Amino acid sequence: MPYKAPVRDYQFLLNDVLNIAQYSNLKGFQDASPDVVQAILEEGAKFTEEVVAPLNAPGDKEGCVLHADHSVTAPKGYKEAYLQMVEAGWPALGGDPEYGGQGLPHVVATAYSEMLTGASSAFAMYPGLTDGAVAALSVGGTDELKALYLPKLIAGEWSGTMNLTEPHCGTDLGLLRTKAVPDSDGTYKISGQKIWISAGEHDFTGNICHLVLARIEGAPAGVKGISLFLVPKFIPDANGNPGERNSLHCAGLEHKMGIHGNSTCVMIYEDAKGWLLGNAHEGLKIMFYMMNNARLGVGLQGLAIGHASHVAAVEFAKDRLQGRALTGPKSPDKPADSILVHPDVRRMLLESRALLEGGRGFLTWVALQADLAKYAEDEATREKANDFLSLLTPVVKAYLTEKGLKVTQDSMQVHGGSGFTEHFPASQYMRDIRITLIYEGTNGVQALDLVGRKLPSKGGRAVMAYFAEIDAYVADHEAGSAATFVKGLKDTKARLMDGTMWLMQNGMGNPDAAAAGSLDYLCLFGLTALAYSWAQQAAAAQAAIDAGSTDPFYADKLKVGRVFLERILPEAEAHLQKMKAGSEALFALEDDSF
Repeated sequence: MPYKAPVRDYQFLLNDVLNIAQYSNLKGFQDASPDVVQAILEEGAKFTEEVVAPLNAPGDKEGCVLHADHSVTAPKGYKEAYLQMVEAGWPALGGDPEYGGQGLPHVVATAYSEMLTGASSAFAMYPGLTDGAVAALSVGGTDELKALYLPKLIAGEWSGTMNLTEPHCGTDLGLLRTKAVPDSDGTYKISGQKIWISAGEHDFTGNICHLVLARIEGAPAGVKGISLFLVPKFIPDANGNPGERNSLHCAGLEHKMGIHGNSTCVMIYEDAKGWLLGNAHEGLKIMFYMMNNARLGVGLQGLAIGHASHVAAVEFAKDRLQGRALTGPKSPDKPADSILVHPDVRRMLLESRALLEGGRGFLTWVALQADLAKYAEDEATREKANDFLSLLTPVVKAYLTEKGLKVTQDSMQVHGGSGFTEHFPASQYMRDIRITLIYEGTNGVQALDLVGRKLPSKGGRAVMAYFAEIDAYVADHEAGSAATFVKGLKDTKARLMDGTMWLMQNGMGNPDAAAAGSLDYLCLFGLTALAYSWAQQAAAAQAAIDAGSTDPFYADKLKVGRVFLERILPEAEAHLQKMKAGSEALFALEDDSF
């Protein structure tokens, strides 16, 4: 069952919905003409479908191998595909031109990233972690470090990792013990153990650049004493090429439920040479640039794996003959009808498609905000886009992974008993996607971040601006051709506003109540975001139909959107009521009674 990249949907989102051509005056967008974007989508699909996707199932079965010399080899074909990807320039697609990148908009690079991740999430994590390292180094690196490392990282010749977690220390980073001792040459000696380091060791690139959180001797306790260091596998020589081997190594590979093709390492640092990024004791401030990049990437991963599993389920359903339609045989010349005739199968497939297409629209809109935050000509637009990006990052990460898991689960259900076997891809997708709800901050942590940090930030400026954005859209379109979708958006946004006011009135006086309802609030926020996207997509599709288009894509888009309105959007009221229930029931049972 071959992977199919969502090329047509991205054409629609970038051209019809977001109309990115309107930003042709902005940096990056100047080179993103419709023809260029079309070529990127088509060539990206060709590479991911033909080169990467065939590695997914074999890579899952083979996994990575740790050798006696602490080197790691990835599954067969991974290195060759990675080098082919670098040769074609794919990692540099959205990179800064000052350091050799192609400088195309992030919203365009996001489309390619989903294709790559959908083809093989384990493979895509190798360049994906490098993107985060580039983000942190761009903010915290000196001019010398940026000139040395960024060109090679952006090109994909070197790769990057993120080292936070320790055996005793996960989300609570204030407990970390990895230490940094100043050296006479201005660098630091880094010593400690880090676990769950994705792409921590492999043989794809000439160097692996680890970004490591550590505590300088004498630093304050807790998170206020954490610093961030660049610790390369090989110390660059005078010519900027990999030189002396640094004193770090992979001590073990994690045996995981999924993403077997990615080397998840236990890393040991023994007086390894590291360079401080930014100021001492301000490591988390810089690391958050990398973490936020990763969180958006994980949301994309949830969407991408969900899409891949859905593609497999649709193909299976078309081919699988089982039973007859309740209204009479649809294929009387065959011994049975395809399972597509059964309402429950159609429910699962269509609800999945509605979530995926709404989620893709949401993700793409957020990616555009990242471009506007960076390149918009006026400060007010940049500020608003940056506020949206900060506010919605936990929603992207948590909601798209929650719904990606649901799509993947339903896709396995469509396969029936076949999905529980390894002869079909459903089980691998289920194993691969499950981690997305956990890493880069569990979804519960994302919900706490949204409620506890993002909502009150700057006096609630971001959330009020987002509400105003939706209100303005509703006012402009509620009498238009997609009025039903706009009404769905308006009603759901009203519930979100209700939930926000409840949090303001109850959260400060009872933090447990706010925390208990935080994930339901985040899901309500996610539903609103998808309702906004579906309103935009429905309007664009209807406009194309009204203009005379006979492309069935547009009519199908409206039919799928109707599924969203009737079968998914009603969940908003349930989330609101659960949120308002507070925490009393959760704390009524004594700890000893668990």
